[in-house]
Amino acid sequence: MKSFEKKFSLVTSIVLAILASVLFFIISTLGENKFNVREFFIFLLGLFVIIYLVITYSNKNFITERLSDVLDTIVRYRNNKDKRDTYPIGDDLIADIKEEVKGWAEDKKFEADQLKKLELYRKEYIGNVSHELKTPIFNIQGYILTLLDGGLEDPKVNRNYLERAEKSVERMINIIEDLESISQLETGELIIEQERFDIVALAKDVCEGQEMKATSKGIILSVKKEEPVFVFADRFRIRQVITNLIVNSVKYGKEYGETILRFTENNDMIKIEIADNGIGISQEHLPRLFERFYRIDKSRSRDQGGTGLGLSIVKHILEAHGQNIQVTSTAGQGSVFSFMLKKG
Repeated sequence: MKSFEKKFSLVTSIVLAILASVLFFIISTLGENKFNVREFFIFLLGLFVIIYLVITYSNKNFITERLSDVLDTIVRYRNNKDKRDTYPIGDDLIADIKEEVKGWAEDKKFEADQLKKLELYRKEYIGNVSHELKTPIFNIQGYILTLLDGGLEDPKVNRNYLERAEKSVERMINIIEDLESISQLETGELIIEQERFDIVALAKDVCEGQEMKATSKGIILSVKKEEPVFVFADRFRIRQVITNLIVNSVKYGKEYGETILRFTENNDMIKIEIADNGIGISQEHLPRLFERFYRIDKSRSRDQGGTGLGLSIVKHILEAHGQNIQVTSTAGQGSVFSFMLKKG
């Protein structure tokens, strides 16, 4: 018997027994048969026992079952279960219901807050996509209108404007391809094809491909490892990860700075670090750094090209490998991006 039911049954039985006994005593005093004090208390005790047993039985078979149904419904809907489960009843049914209702209310509040955040993110995301696509579209429109207004007949103008239009088209294609890659990674449509390969050789190959851009700013790209380091991952996708991180390092690096790639063995994992002594990132920007289209300095980022999706792609590729991207940075001193891969 639960504590609440005991208290309810006891108090109710006492009150009803006293009321009924007093009423019966008053009625008996008006008639020929009269109760003495001893008989009155015996009658009161007997009546109390009968009422207590009746109420206890009723509670067990009516109130408790109804309250248990209420508790079961709350638990079922809170856990999104269609099938009814038998909920273990504690010592205090009312307290259990109160606790579940409180938990349910907190869950709903959390869901409402998350929906508000998602709605805000959706609006911001749509705005960013439209802005990123609008810029090259307007550029193409301007070049074509110039050509139609007479520039097409001018050899010095037509080729130059057609080349500019082609660059804007290429930027649109890059944005769309990056968005498609992120979408496929999020939905699991893009299959990660893992294989054993030397990540040091891959890193050196990526650095060679970015050497011209780095040299133009006087930045040195160096891989601090000579012997092979084998990992088990998707070679093509990890190339994307390293390329995006190095491109960002060069883009936001200081002139005559340095970007270093380090490899550290950690049990059955390999830690890969891309460190630079560039402009760094303020702490306020770090939580949103891997969001789509998020830019620390929007005007500067767009001037230097890129889709604004590179770090978001890095994040999703590593998550598809069951890993996370980590970043530590100090404004004005540089940044370190790191991630782990399974040893091959």
